[in-house]
Amino acid sequence: MASTSRGEALALPRVTCPNHPDALLVEDYRAGDMICPECGLVVGDRVIDVGSEWRTFTNEKATKDPSRVGDAQNPLLNGGDLTTMISKGTGAASFDEFGNSKYQNRRTMSSSDRAMLNAFKEITTMADRINLPRNIIDRTNNLFKQVYEQKSLKGRANDAIASACLYIACRQEGVPRTFKEICAVSRISKKEIGRCFKLILKALETSVDLITTGDFMSRFCSNLGLPKHVQMAATYIARKAVELDLVPGRSPISVAAAAIYMASQASAEKKTQKEIGDIAGVADVTIRQSYRLIYPRAPDLFPTDFKFDTPVDKLPQL
Repeated sequence: MASTSRGEALALPRVTCPNHPDALLVEDYRAGDMICPECGLVVGDRVIDVGSEWRTFTNEKATKDPSRVGDAQNPLLNGGDLTTMISKGTGAASFDEFGNSKYQNRRTMSSSDRAMLNAFKEITTMADRINLPRNIIDRTNNLFKQVYEQKSLKGRANDAIASACLYIACRQEGVPRTFKEICAVSRISKKEIGRCFKLILKALETSVDLITTGDFMSRFCSNLGLPKHVQMAATYIARKAVELDLVPGRSPISVAAAAIYMASQASAEKKTQKEIGDIAGVADVTIRQSYRLIYPRAPDLFPTDFKFDTPVDKLPQL
């Protein structure tokens, strides 16, 4: 009978021999037993060997994979990846009288699993390109699996569905990306992603939070290399413009870009419309249109503690 040491209250129980508690137990890997070397008592049986199932010798090729247990189980695929591969027969018992193999492998993966696996790889590739964390990839995979199993978007390309699922997952996780940012890492047009986006929301009966100017401000300003005080001023300008209803019907992305342009022009870190447009993914004319709407109320939009390098009345009028 096994006893445990009482000195380690918070540690895992340690198996010891009741007659020789200080003896180092010997593990018999072949039988799966733990044996006391002092008295030969089998203290524990059916011990699981957590080591490798193979040995590597010096004359073996390093590229050869000796594993026989396959990949880790993927809960997103049907069947839990439980498949059996039959090797090519060598003896006479492996062939019939016509020389054909008696035991043949069927397709090891169904077409639906293969399609989902390819989509998961594409999702991971797209997410890696824009540095998205693992939790967004997992949510995207689950969304794609739900849509694929419902067969509610038949006729749509899996790449388009995967791109739309990635866009939805980003918004649901509170780190939204623009359609153009998703287009840049996929091979799908913005229009097609938008269509799939609406169809998926309808099919899954889900919703996403409305995007605001603050969702993009920190990332845009960081990519532009603007200091913290300019970012805070741009955030304040965009929020005040929305509160005063100066930009009705305008996209939050274009409002954020116009606010960044106004804040940068008032500071020493000036940025052009093209520089901001390249980062925000909007055209120069779009920034100008939003800027013209907020320019007449510029004195009311800046925070009171903002230090102007260029006075408000000297800002570009466009």
